[in-house]
Amino acid sequence: MTDEIRLPRAEHITPPGIQHHLCEHPGCGKDAGWGFAKPKQPSRWFCFEHRADGDRYL
Repeated sequence: MTDEIRLPRAEHITPPGIQHHLCEHPGCGKDAGWGFAKPKQPSRWFCFEHRADGDRYL
């Protein structure tokens, strides 16, 4: 018997430093790669199709 702890293998592991954001357009929920924010404001994220919605946060 060993002191080794074995965790279940995850199907999808995100590398350290990578964050996943979802599009904030109502009803979308796709992966979002475009973030918009003014200094010291929370970021808002949108997918390629809805990235124009982010202009109102600049």
